[in-house]
Amino acid sequence: MSNLILGPTFEEMLHPNKIAPDIRARALAARTQDPLDPINLFNITWRDGNNNIYYHVMPKELTGVDANIVVMYGKDFPSGSHKVGAAYSVLIEKQSFGEVDPSTHTLVWPSTGNYGIGGAYVGCRMGFDSIVVLPAGMSQERFQRIESYGARIIKTVGSESNVKEIYDETHRLRKDAQVRILNQFEVMGNYRFHYHVTGNTIVELAAVLQAQGIGDGSISAYCSAMGSAGTIAAGDRLKQVWHDHKIVGLEPIQCPTLFNNGYGSHDIQGIGDKHVTWIHNVMNQDSIMCLDDIECKKGLQLLTEEAGWNTLVKRFGVPEASVKKMATIFGISGVCNVLGAIKTAKFYGMSKNDTVVTICTDAIDRYHSVMADMTQMFGKMDEAEATARAHIFRDQKTDWIREGTTDTRRQWHNLKYYSWVEQQGKTVEELDAQLNPEWWLKEQAMVAEIDKTIATARK
Repeated sequence: MSNLILGPTFEEMLHPNKIAPDIRARALAARTQDPLDPINLFNITWRDGNNNIYYHVMPKELTGVDANIVVMYGKDFPSGSHKVGAAYSVLIEKQSFGEVDPSTHTLVWPSTGNYGIGGAYVGCRMGFDSIVVLPAGMSQERFQRIESYGARIIKTVGSESNVKEIYDETHRLRKDAQVRILNQFEVMGNYRFHYHVTGNTIVELAAVLQAQGIGDGSISAYCSAMGSAGTIAAGDRLKQVWHDHKIVGLEPIQCPTLFNNGYGSHDIQGIGDKHVTWIHNVMNQDSIMCLDDIECKKGLQLLTEEAGWNTLVKRFGVPEASVKKMATIFGISGVCNVLGAIKTAKFYGMSKNDTVVTICTDAIDRYHSVMADMTQMFGKMDEAEATARAHIFRDQKTDWIREGTTDTRRQWHNLKYYSWVEQQGKTVEELDAQLNPEWWLKEQAMVAEIDKTIATARK
């Protein structure tokens, strides 16, 4: 493995202060001086150069609930999204197991956006020829970012929820013996990144918040919309720390797969991929909630345009500093996640001692074209419209919620059969094995083994 480009271990992504000081210093300098330098792989972390976690406490003037809604945001990761962490973890594990070689293999990254961007960034930085397969209907900014990192693109039919078409294309590409498919929906490196790195960062964030008088030192619930269902894996770690913790999955109303076996097209880019992924531990999920894609896009426009800023400050009393911060950290799925967190706080009757954590995957830089389309469709947002949109947050309803009973969890699990056994070649025995919690514990425990392999290879 001496010819391979290697990056951080899982533990170093969780605690970057454990990276060798000279490498850490070079990586931090390269963030602005040379963002495409492979040393930036060591900036894959939820923490800044001073070891502070990237988070923002949502203003209660906007959320309208007593519970604390806190977002960790991914815009400061290399490539501008935390999905680069999943892409790196998937690839570094494949390298650790000797399954990929940059001198012979082409990597294929199936995606509806941010994972593909992350794969383009990581794959090309680590010396691999990379192809990203994603639907033609995604935002133009996504395609531009992928190409800027040096990867090739194959566009498939449809938009966010057209994942089967992506799979069909990867089946075609797999016929080439030199191609390796790094499927975020299936490969457990995605799960492990969020279980260990995202999950444990949130555990440590609870104490940071408590020191500021926010919450009681625990996390009552964790909300995440599912695309690959990697991000929601952090909840598995949180529930091990706080046994009464709630894991809440989120879907678009327009594509309510777990909610009622539904299907359809929607435009919350990055989530709602019309199937239950292999890496989603649905037996550990406490509820599923659905959000409207138009409300999410209207909410993003409120947070990222001047009419919205002025209205939030003057009419609702949101602190100006918070308004400025929110303008930089949200994308469409981040708004969806916050609306889900508000829904969660209301549904479970949470108080000022409760903290709900969620994630902002990316930021507005990927959605200017989508916002322009919104303006063309609904007209320019003025104060009256901004006021109405603020109530999308403040008056979020507790409809479209289904709790995870024993029966519903088994139904969620059974939905995996159609994608993974009938279409993707898994066996019924492999599927049934996931019903045993020990299956997931074994996958979690592999973090230490993989870290040892990476550390050894770097010597």
